[in-house]
Amino acid sequence: MATDTQPDHLTDGPVIAEGIDEEPVESNRRLFTGRAYLAIAVFSGCYALFHMAALNGWSINGWTGLDLPFLPTFPMETWNFRIVHIAGALALGFLLYSATSFRGSEERPETPVFGYIAYVLMLPALYAIYTALGFANDIAGGVMWNGIDDTIRMREIYHFGVPLLAATAGGIILGWVHRRDRGGFAAPDVVLALCGIGVAIYLITILGTAMRTSTGTPFAPIGLSLAAVAGTALIMELTRRVAGLALIIIAGVFLTYVFTGDLLPGFLNAPDIAWTRFFSQVYTDAGILGPTTAVSSTYIILFIIFAAFLQASKVGDYFVNFAFATAGRARGGPAKVAIFASGLMGMINGTSAGNVVATGSLTIPLMKKVGYHRKTAGAVEAAASTGGQIMPPIMGAGAFIMAEITGIPYTDIAIAAIIPAILYFVSIYFMVDFEAAKLGMRGMREDELPKFRDMVRRVFLFLPILILIVALFMGYSVIRAGTLATAAAAVVSWFTPYRMGVKSVSKAFEIAGYMSIQIIAVCACAGIIVGVISLTGVGARFSSVLLSIADANQLLALIFAMCIAILLGMGMPTTAAYAVAASVVAPGLVQLGIPMLTAHFFVFYFAVVSAITPPVALASYAAAGISGANPMETSVASFKIGIAAFIVPFMFFYNSAILMEGSWFEITRAGITATFGVFLLSSGVQGWFMGGRAAWFLRVALILAALFMIEGGWISDLIGVAAATAIFFIQKIFKPSADAVLPVRGAD
Repeated sequence: MATDTQPDHLTDGPVIAEGIDEEPVESNRRLFTGRAYLAIAVFSGCYALFHMAALNGWSINGWTGLDLPFLPTFPMETWNFRIVHIAGALALGFLLYSATSFRGSEERPETPVFGYIAYVLMLPALYAIYTALGFANDIAGGVMWNGIDDTIRMREIYHFGVPLLAATAGGIILGWVHRRDRGGFAAPDVVLALCGIGVAIYLITILGTAMRTSTGTPFAPIGLSLAAVAGTALIMELTRRVAGLALIIIAGVFLTYVFTGDLLPGFLNAPDIAWTRFFSQVYTDAGILGPTTAVSSTYIILFIIFAAFLQASKVGDYFVNFAFATAGRARGGPAKVAIFASGLMGMINGTSAGNVVATGSLTIPLMKKVGYHRKTAGAVEAAASTGGQIMPPIMGAGAFIMAEITGIPYTDIAIAAIIPAILYFVSIYFMVDFEAAKLGMRGMREDELPKFRDMVRRVFLFLPILILIVALFMGYSVIRAGTLATAAAAVVSWFTPYRMGVKSVSKAFEIAGYMSIQIIAVCACAGIIVGVISLTGVGARFSSVLLSIADANQLLALIFAMCIAILLGMGMPTTAAYAVAASVVAPGLVQLGIPMLTAHFFVFYFAVVSAITPPVALASYAAAGISGANPMETSVASFKIGIAAFIVPFMFFYNSAILMEGSWFEITRAGITATFGVFLLSSGVQGWFMGGRAAWFLRVALILAALFMIEGGWISDLIGVAAATAIFFIQKIFKPSADAVLPVRGAD
């Protein structure tokens, strides 16, 4: 539980960020020691290294001229690579994350009865693996595999499907009731890891043959459907363990819709789909192996490895210290540090809530110390961390998913995101600055901050990110640019006390394996939802509803699309939220005549800000846990601070120059007027304009003037400027009375 007691290093002497790079330990994560730790560390490191090798085409067999059958040959076939990608995450995730939370460091008494049952369940799991390997041997021997041969069908049902499903169901149930201390492997989790391996072996065996073209037809092997049922259950269970229930509930609703859609009225009515047909197709590139897994198995895992190398070389600590040295002296300094540091870190690590925990543990107590209310301190951190997801060039991996779904080049997406990201962070800056002005806050003292000259001496630590950006815009592939940036992170570490040698590099790959589990599980689970949408046609029917609303009022259709995108994203990590919303909402916007890039940016923004939108705001709740404020109050405050993010997407629609489309003059004018617009908006929301508190009617006028500036036309811009000028003179000449200035608050 968060308290108001400040750690010593936040109250005495200079503030030095330490431990920002350390991964938070979840309440259900196992903490292995001894041989168990060594085993899981090797597994995790090899899993991450496998991806780096596969993406870059590294091969021991190729380098040495050997032909060792147990080593993979790169490049791997695409579907097989994605299947192995998911299977590895399932095995590692189940071994690392318990089905239920541990209570602090308390060890739970073991329940041997359930453990014995789990050991028994290992037999059918192992038998399913043995059978799948037998199928592979038969197919290699020339057996013509198909879905209508009764002999093959019976073998798949009784020798593969039944044992696999029994072990999967039993392992999930036992995971809830079995107790094992935090430092050891739990037998039910081992069962589930084996089941994930069994699913992968079967899918690689069958989908690697001509049977790939039979998915979704009566000719598909029944084993394919059974393996997909088990695989879907495993993905959903791991997602529940690492990301909570929100995504599972949404996925469950969509899965229920598959089999009940024919009973629903109106546009929700869907064709009757047999379970065998659906599941034979959902574990293909139409669903789980589709765009979300395509991105998680390439770009996301690559940038997770990059982030792990930055973490191992303590670059994250430097980013935060540099932010303190640069912005800490300004009024309300820690809040401005949070904007800079959290935006930069959030861009790389790709999770709003995770970034809140990493940087907020330092910035939130300091914000409270200089006078921000606890809910405001948490809200600022939540809004800034969420903004990292829209900051180019990485955009928390969202840019890569957008490129995969739309086919628009990644560089075009990163360039288009520049002005919207500036508007968002400028808006937050104004909001916290005006709040600091209202409360009469000071900046931090010189002796409380890292020395700026010391930070400048180590500015070379920005080189990995600079190399990444330059390589991308020089035309290198994302994979090559990411690999170069990762190597650069190791090289620059040699000019710091944290030199990366073999041990540190191994540790970085180990950390990357751990860090990747949540995002891979989430992307695979989102793939289930995407599969339902594509196989039932519900996305097309939603588009027709959007079109019918647009016939009455196009703005109303956009507001409706906004609400759906936010609702679909609530409680979900950014990547999953965008992937689902892009499947449901974006096609309808495109049919309205909105350009593809604009439509997907519109959806992406609202999927991102769902993390700070009440009532389910993951980033705000994480910040409230640190600040000690009420979670709902914090989410409302973060919604207020990030209000520009709810308006900027409508600017895309009315003025495409915001997305770098048009002449340089149009783009420059749009950027300047929109920036002035968010300044007026922040002034109106906070009630502080040109050095003084504004009366309520001037606040309303400021917000209206802001909306005119944001609209983007010449006439509306002139109206906005004229209104702002009039408000300025009214404020200075007539000095209308405003509410009494609030007293400076402490950390209460």
